[in-house]
Amino acid sequence: QVQLVESGGGSVPAGGSLRLTCAASGRTSSSITMGWFRQAPGRQRDFVAAINWSGGSTFYADSVKGRFTISRDSVKNTVYLQMHGLKPEDTANYYCAADREPDPVVLISTGRWTYWGQGTQVTVFS
Repeated sequence: QVQLVESGGGSVPAGGSLRLTCAASGRTSSSITMGWFRQAPGRQRDFVAAINWSGGSTFYADSVKGRFTISRDSVKNTVYLQMHGLKPEDTANYYCAADREPDPVVLISTGRWTYWGQGTQVTVFS
């Protein structure tokens, strides 16, 4: 099992920045793929970003490209989501996900991520 704990959420004005952190523990290894999703009230959970085990390949939803950056520290078993230029429509509960599938494209297309965190709330006010 892998446990994921998110942190770093908060309330910021439009145009502001936040950095989310997801700490993985348990049967972790550097070979797990990690990602971020978000869910606004009354809406489905949407893919935000993903990163492969080496950190060499990253993937983003079109809505966040150029504003969000995903990165990882494999030594610390931690993944980050740096968010700049936040907009009110970015308001959501942000979830960290992980899976032992090494190819993020497979996980993004199937949505079959095994491990999930509890989420951290991001609120962007105008």
